[in-house]
Amino acid sequence: MNASTRLVITCAVTGLLLFAGGCSDKNINPYSSQPQTNMPEGKSIDYSTTQGTITEEIGPSEESLDSAGRNGETIGSFSINNDQNSEEYKLTYGRSSIQMQPIYFNFDQSIIRDDQISRMEHNAGYLKSNPASNVVIEGNSDERGTNEYNLALGERRAQVAKNYLIELGIEEYRIRTVSYGEERPLFTGQTESDYIQNRRDDFIIE
Repeated sequence: MNASTRLVITCAVTGLLLFAGGCSDKNINPYSSQPQTNMPEGKSIDYSTTQGTITEEIGPSEESLDSAGRNGETIGSFSINNDQNSEEYKLTYGRSSIQMQPIYFNFDQSIIRDDQISRMEHNAGYLKSNPASNVVIEGNSDERGTNEYNLALGERRAQVAKNYLIELGIEEYRIRTVSYGEERPLFTGQTESDYIQNRRDDFIIE
């Protein structure tokens, strides 16, 4: 075999190896350290364009959420009587009843964060003061991931909030849960800010 033939064969083999390597599947580790059996909310994240800060990754800070006031009365000049479809209302209360406060979750997580505990205590306090009131906890996720996974994630988020209210002394029969997963996004954009607001439990007084 002469030198030119060997060169042609070497180039062909190298080209095939490079082509095969470029087409192979890339394994992307999930954000959560917990083992997953399905795709989490986050099936198609483009990491080359996301320049998230820590605040974006873990959700709104307690200070920013507190801008509404602990009693949910005002946010700047925003009055509790404003339209519930307004952006101000949605940022403050989500879809929660005005007496209650929504809680927010980290990406692909259903654990109540430390900075959301005071919100849970506020909600429990209202229910204790109003024993005739019942509550529906609505679990939501952002749009990333399969519908099935996100419905299950929303259910876990609602259930963990229910269990927390029970630990705080609220009777179980007064609490219902429902999961909407990604089906009812509060904010329909595809920015990290929209996703943060959609990873949420709402508390609806019945």
